[in-house]
Amino acid sequence: MIPARILVVDDNVQILESLRILLKEEFEIIDTISKPSRINELLWRNNYDVVMLDMNFAMGETSGNEGIFWLNEIKKRDSLLPIILITAYGDIELAVRAIREGAMDFISKPWDPEKLIVTLKNAWNLRRSGQELKKLKGKQKHLRDDIDREYQMVHGSSEPMTRLMNSVDRVARTDANILIEGENGTGKEVIAREIHRRSVRSEHIFVGVDIGSLSESLFESEMFGHVKGAFTDAREDRIGRFEAADQGTLFLDEIGNIPLSIQAKLLQVIQNREFIRVGEQLASSTDIRLITATNRSLKQMVAQNSFREDLYYRLNTVTIEVPPLRDRGEDVVLLGRHFLEQYSRKYNKEGLSLNKKGIQRLRDYAWPGNVRELKHTMERAVILCEDLNLGPEDLRLYEDRSSVTGPSFKLEEVERHTILKVLEKCRGNHTKAAQMLDISRTTLYAKLKKYGI
Repeated sequence: MIPARILVVDDNVQILESLRILLKEEFEIIDTISKPSRINELLWRNNYDVVMLDMNFAMGETSGNEGIFWLNEIKKRDSLLPIILITAYGDIELAVRAIREGAMDFISKPWDPEKLIVTLKNAWNLRRSGQELKKLKGKQKHLRDDIDREYQMVHGSSEPMTRLMNSVDRVARTDANILIEGENGTGKEVIAREIHRRSVRSEHIFVGVDIGSLSESLFESEMFGHVKGAFTDAREDRIGRFEAADQGTLFLDEIGNIPLSIQAKLLQVIQNREFIRVGEQLASSTDIRLITATNRSLKQMVAQNSFREDLYYRLNTVTIEVPPLRDRGEDVVLLGRHFLEQYSRKYNKEGLSLNKKGIQRLRDYAWPGNVRELKHTMERAVILCEDLNLGPEDLRLYEDRSSVTGPSFKLEEVERHTILKVLEKCRGNHTKAAQMLDISRTTLYAKLKKYGI
């Protein structure tokens, strides 16, 4: 027996009784009423899975207007509730009108019992699917809210950030392609998400992709998707990032790392708003807002013939420059306190604050890793602190540590110190830093994560 609750509304009590007898063998609860005026009362008291509704209640009435009226009343209360309209007259025009108004199906009297039961079972499955989708959307919203909190925009009041946020506010209302430039760790993804939140696409998905982490061989599959059997490991169909971001925002981080061989394909997708999955012949359309980011000068790369000029101009309809933390004045203190409060809650260490020397250290430090380094510094300080008032020794910035404890000869400390110095020299440019250190960008990223830089 299906655990469904069905409401049947018909002015003929004999029909109500026959339906109750027919349906009680298949469905758990059958409620019947002969007066439609009681519909709202029943819907308020009970959760129904399906409603069967007569279209005509007045003697001699065949227009179906009453049924359409109560159909709309039910839909006002629960737009996902399946409604099956019943009438003694097989009127095709009336059936079309009922479906257009939101009915799931239309059945004429006398009905075929087997067909009626199948129709009700389909309606119950539809109801269950709708409820599961509603729950899924609710979970998705909670997840999106959690991610938004992780990337919360705390822009401060410095002049550079005031100019930046004015630009963000203006471009967010458009669908123009945005290129965000700035050193690593300045918060380019945070800015991209803020643009998305302020845009008309804010109710749709934000999909972020780190281009630097994609190998050339996997780029097309990851970005455009593939069909089953397209290559050795393609065991099932998979959608790409362009398809996943449809109607929302696609954010491509570190766009300067995309190989020349792939740039032409990306340009074609951006121009035509169409992509072809790997292993497929037909193109699929996509409707996205494109935001890209880089810590490199694409203009300089164009001059060096390492970046296509036509792609560059497609990406930077509007360019936004994110200032480094060292140029943001007192914003560093505001951000430091914000992260301190955030991690105090996370690690259940309420009441923490920065003392005067701690605040001064935030101001004096060069922050080669920018906001990302500040965030890691405050999280580490909260985890390791033993006092409510945090000072320079709690911040554990490298210069302070070496002056207090003396130089360290531990290999990891030396390596961390070297990476910090090189990053500072390269003004946070990871590509240049990797070249100076004679390691790959992938290895550098792994070490930055290891040392919390």
